[in-house]
Amino acid sequence: MPHAEVDGVRIAYLDEGEGDPILLIHGFASNKQVNWQYPGWVDLLVKDGRRVIALDNRGHGESEKFHDPEAYGAPLMAEDARNLLDYLEIPQADVMGYSMGARISAFLTLNHPDRVRRAIFSGLGYGMVAGVGDPEPIAVALETDRIQDIRDRTGRAFRAFADQTGSDRQALAACMRSSRQKISEDDVGRIERQVLVAVGTEDEIAGSPHKLADLIPHAEVLEIPGRDHMVAVGDKVHKQGVLAFLNNIDA
Repeated sequence: MPHAEVDGVRIAYLDEGEGDPILLIHGFASNKQVNWQYPGWVDLLVKDGRRVIALDNRGHGESEKFHDPEAYGAPLMAEDARNLLDYLEIPQADVMGYSMGARISAFLTLNHPDRVRRAIFSGLGYGMVAGVGDPEPIAVALETDRIQDIRDRTGRAFRAFADQTGSDRQALAACMRSSRQKISEDDVGRIERQVLVAVGTEDEIAGSPHKLADLIPHAEVLEIPGRDHMVAVGDKVHKQGVLAFLNNIDA
């Protein structure tokens, strides 16, 4: 996979297909392959006539790793995304993020609205504003030597996922401690782009998609039936809804 040196940070990415560009930003402890390639998103969007760019966020996948929480934060990772668009000479793109990637996408849309054509916030609803829980048990779970010693259920689940993806657990712990910046209702209300908020109906992490969409002037909701936070990503309804959003809304 190619890499770009963006503002001194080495970022891995994929760039496939031709047509209108769409930038994909993965969730915490995931990477471009696990979040987008393996579930079929890249092939789906390429076949729909799009140029698909997906990056590994700093601290994840094949991108550069840091063990200091100060090196992370959703606004900072949003700058990585913008810098990658600059590197690829893409003036504007549709942007889709999942979970942490949705938060990063929101900061990108707020801070650089001219770079975002439309935005898809998947796996994150009103949790973008209210928060999605205490990050410390997850960070501690990632730092714990033996997974069997972890008692926190959510922390154990994220630790198992990090092990499954072969991640740098120290980098993820640092990221977790600084990546969950809340966005105020007023700031969310300043997002003027067309937005799709897509959340599984069994997702206990994301928060209400309707409550988030109500704050955004041009937002709509896609409910992904019977899916929780971990399995909504590749769902058929999710894919169909995103394609409908991208193909039926004028820029």
